[in-house]
Amino acid sequence: MTPLVLLLFLGVGGLLPAATAAEERFVFDGFKGANLTLDGMATVTPDGLLLLTNATPQLKAHAFYPAPLRFHRAPGGAAMRSFSTAFVIGIIGAYVDLSSHGMAFVVAKSRNFSSALPGQFLGLVSSATNGNATNHLFAVEFDTILNSEFNDMSGNHVGIDVNGLNSVDADNAGYYDDTTGGAFRNLSLVSRKAMQVWVDFDGQAMQVNVTMAPLEAPRPKKPLLSTTVNLSSVIDDTAYVGFSSSSGILFCRHYVLGWSFSMDGAAPALNISSLPTLPVTAPKPRSRTLQIVLPIASAALVLAVGAAAFALLRRRRMYAEVKEEWEATFGPHRFSYKDLYHATDGFSDKRLLGIGGFGRVYRGVLASKVEVAVKKVAHGSRQGMREFVAEVVSIGRLRHRNLVQLLGYCRRKGELLLVYDYMPSGSLDRYLHDQSRAPLSWAQRFHVIKGVASGLLYLHEDWEQVVVHRDIKASNVLLDKEMNGRLGDFGLARLYDHGTDPHTTHVVGTMGYMAPELGHTGKASKASDVFAFGAFMLEVACGRKPVVQDARDNRLVLVDWVLDRWRAGAVTDTVDCRLAGDFAEGEASLVLRLGLLCSHPLPGARPGMRQVVQYLEGDAPLPELSPTYQGLNMLALMQDQGFDPYIMAFPMTSTTGASAISDLSGGR
Repeated sequence: MTPLVLLLFLGVGGLLPAATAAEERFVFDGFKGANLTLDGMATVTPDGLLLLTNATPQLKAHAFYPAPLRFHRAPGGAAMRSFSTAFVIGIIGAYVDLSSHGMAFVVAKSRNFSSALPGQFLGLVSSATNGNATNHLFAVEFDTILNSEFNDMSGNHVGIDVNGLNSVDADNAGYYDDTTGGAFRNLSLVSRKAMQVWVDFDGQAMQVNVTMAPLEAPRPKKPLLSTTVNLSSVIDDTAYVGFSSSSGILFCRHYVLGWSFSMDGAAPALNISSLPTLPVTAPKPRSRTLQIVLPIASAALVLAVGAAAFALLRRRRMYAEVKEEWEATFGPHRFSYKDLYHATDGFSDKRLLGIGGFGRVYRGVLASKVEVAVKKVAHGSRQGMREFVAEVVSIGRLRHRNLVQLLGYCRRKGELLLVYDYMPSGSLDRYLHDQSRAPLSWAQRFHVIKGVASGLLYLHEDWEQVVVHRDIKASNVLLDKEMNGRLGDFGLARLYDHGTDPHTTHVVGTMGYMAPELGHTGKASKASDVFAFGAFMLEVACGRKPVVQDARDNRLVLVDWVLDRWRAGAVTDTVDCRLAGDFAEGEASLVLRLGLLCSHPLPGARPGMRQVVQYLEGDAPLPELSPTYQGLNMLALMQDQGFDPYIMAFPMTSTTGASAISDLSGGR
C-alpha cells in the first residue's frame, strides 16, 4: 500500500467515529424543520411544537428520531451503552384537573405500533401483548389516569415500563426542591404548564434515573425515580427513540416543546429561552385600569341584567312554556304544560312511577280520560333543540303493537316533557328482579321476548327509516294490562335512512347490554341493538341482570355463565330457578342459544332481527354457535376491544367463572 493510499485510508477511518457520534447526539430547541418520523395524530405546529394528540377521541400518535441507534457495545453482546435524554412536555386537557390518557418516552426495536391500542394502552401495546418479552420495549410513562388493570398507583404518576404498562417502578409526579433542603414538591401533569424531564441510563450499573422539575427550575440533585433495570435483553442491538401518546373519550392535547439525546454522555442542555411556548389557556393579567373599571362595569351589568330579568319574568309569568315559531309544524304533537300539570296533579309524588338515569316518570290522566305517562328530562340536546324535537316527533309516528307509543312533547323552562301511552303493569325488570312479586311464568316470558323482537324488527327494517334504539334492556320494556311486552324509552334512539350508516360516535347505553365493538367505533348500529337484545333474552330467561356484583366484589357476566353451561351441554340449567323447573325445555333452549348467538362478539356473526323473529316463531332452524365462540370470555373481550374506563360502568378487571355465578343461584 502506497503512503498516499495509506494516508487516505487512515484519514477516512478517523472520520467514521466522528460521523457516528454526530448521529447519536442531537438537540431540538423546538421542532421547526426537525427530521422526525410521525404517525397517527402527531404533527409539528407552525410554532414548532410537537403535537402528539389533538381533540380526536380514541386514536394514537408516535414521533420518532428517524435513524436507529446502537445500544449494545458489540452486536449480540450483553454489554450496554449508557444514554441520556432531556425533554420538555406539556399536557392541556379539557378541564383543569381532569385529562385523557398520558404520554411516554419510548425506546423500541421498531416504529411500527399498528397493533397497539389507544386509550389506556398509550399506543404502545394491547391487552394481548402487554408484558410480552417479544415487545423489546422500554418506556417512561407520564400517566394522568388511574388504571387498575395496570396496578397504577394514582392518576398523576411517572413510571418506568419494561415490555408493558405495569411499571417496574413508579411515583407521584413531582421533584425534590434543593432550595428547601430537598423537600418533595408535587407536580400536576395536567396543570397545563411545561415541565422538563431527564432520563439517564448507566449501561454499566444498569441503573435508570428519572428526574423532573418545572421548566424554569434547575435540575434537582435527587431523581424522582432511581431503579436497576437490566435492559440488555430488552433493548435490541439497535433501537429507535421517540414519544408515544393516545387519546380516550376526553379532549386532551399532549405537547413536546424540546428534546435532546446522547449516547455515552450527558444529553445537551436545552435552550429554554428558544423553546416554543404552550398555547395560552388562562386569562392574561389585567391592567391596573381594568382592575378598577371592570368590577364597576360588572356590577352595573349584573344590576342591568337583574332588572331586565325581573321585568321579563313579570311579563311572562303567565307564559310558562318555551315555544318558538319553528314548532308550529309540530302542533299536533305538542301538549300544553297546563294540561300535563293538571293531569299529574302538579307532578305529585303520589303520581311518580319511577326515576331513571334520564328523568322522572309520572302517571297522568288527560281531560279526555286517556291515561298517559309523562317523562321530565333535562332541556337540551347535542343536536340542538330543533333537531331533537323533530326527531321526537318522527319517533312519535311509529306504530306497532309492541312499542310504547310516544304521543308528543312539551317544553317548559329547563325541562322537556315527553308523553307516552301509560302501561298499567309497569316495567318488566320489576317482575324479574323484585323478589316480593310473583315471578312471570315461562309462557309469559316467551311471549314478551317474541313481542319485543317483533317491535325491534319493525324499528330496524319495516319502518320508513332505520331506528336504532341504543338502550334495549328489561327496565325499558313495559307491560300493558294483557302483559304484552312493549319496548319503550326512545330517549337515546337515533334515526337514519335505509342503506346508509349511522353517524353518531357518542357511546351511550347500559353496561352489560353494550356491544364490544362500541369501544372502538363508538357507532351504534342494528348489530349493536341485536347484541343488547341478546343480553335481554338471557336476562328474561335466567332472571339475572347481565352484569352483577357478588359478595366478594367480583363482576359476574351473565353471558359468560350461560356460555359455560352451554359448553357443558346443560344450558337450560340457567333458567330462572324461581320457575322451579316449570318451563318448556325446547323453548328455553332456543331462547338461551339464540341469546348467545345475538351476543356474539363479532357484529357480522349476529343474526338480523328478521332472522331472530323467524327462529323464535319456528320458521327457520337455529344454527349452531361457531366453535370459535366457545373459547371467548365476554368480560376480557370488552377490555381488549378498547372500552375506556370512563365508558365502562364497572372496572372489568377480573375474569368471571361459571362457579362464581353458580354460587349466587341459591339467593334467587
